[in-house]
Amino acid sequence: MICDFVLSARMNSKIKKMKQFLLIIIVGLFLFTGCSESDNLDSGQTQIQFLLTDAPGDYQQVNIDIVAVRVILNDSLIDLETNQGIYNILDFVNGKDTVLVEDEVPSGYISQIRLVLGENNTVMVDSVLHDMKTPSAQQSGLKLNVHEEFLPGESYSYVIDFEADRSVIKKGNGNYSLKPVIRVFTEAITGSLQGVVKPVEARPAVLAVQGNDTASTYADTVTGDFMLRGLSEGPCSVEFHPVEGYQDTTLADINVLPGMVTDLDTINIH
Repeated sequence: MICDFVLSARMNSKIKKMKQFLLIIIVGLFLFTGCSESDNLDSGQTQIQFLLTDAPGDYQQVNIDIVAVRVILNDSLIDLETNQGIYNILDFVNGKDTVLVEDEVPSGYISQIRLVLGENNTVMVDSVLHDMKTPSAQQSGLKLNVHEEFLPGESYSYVIDFEADRSVIKKGNGNYSLKPVIRVFTEAITGSLQGVVKPVEARPAVLAVQGNDTASTYADTVTGDFMLRGLSEGPCSVEFHPVEGYQDTTLADINVLPGMVTDLDTINIH
């Protein structure tokens, strides 16, 4: 009886110590997790991403030399980790894009994005590659104004829409210059329109008109597909301006919804 009592006491003591040990481990893990989450919030860092897309023009190639992406954040100019290179922006049309920046920045207020271009910008017309002179502003960066508060621990994604058709200028002497026309938007608060044009031979320019704002693209010459991104919420009219021999067509009162792609189905050009 005495032996049984002693063994039982020892066993209870071991179980008690084991419970205390497990409790210490659980509390330690809780504190470690809580501190880690708190550190992430208190560190004041925000994830940021910039994507490059294009509203196409009637060219074979439009090659843009991207040197850097910078932001003015909390009144300071910050260089971001940029995927430098020469991009044929016609590769990124009708919903396609590519990542220019994925970086972490201090939280706070962003007021401006600056896209810095190099000198190796070219356009291909009739299988001939032409140099494009670029504005002197490229050295300090093309200034794109945005106004948003970056919160700690959040992620923000912006789309830089390079409008090729309006950016490439042909001069009277046959030379070309680059005067970038760029829109910046975030798809979380803007909407998109897509559809298919028939016949594909109509090759229309497609314009979404919202008051004084106009976004443009071209229907794909093979499939007839088109997409317009970064549109403000609300009604718009969609205009189709095809090549000679086809009639202009307009769709009125198309409603744009934020964060959504509205399908216009098939648009027949007569």
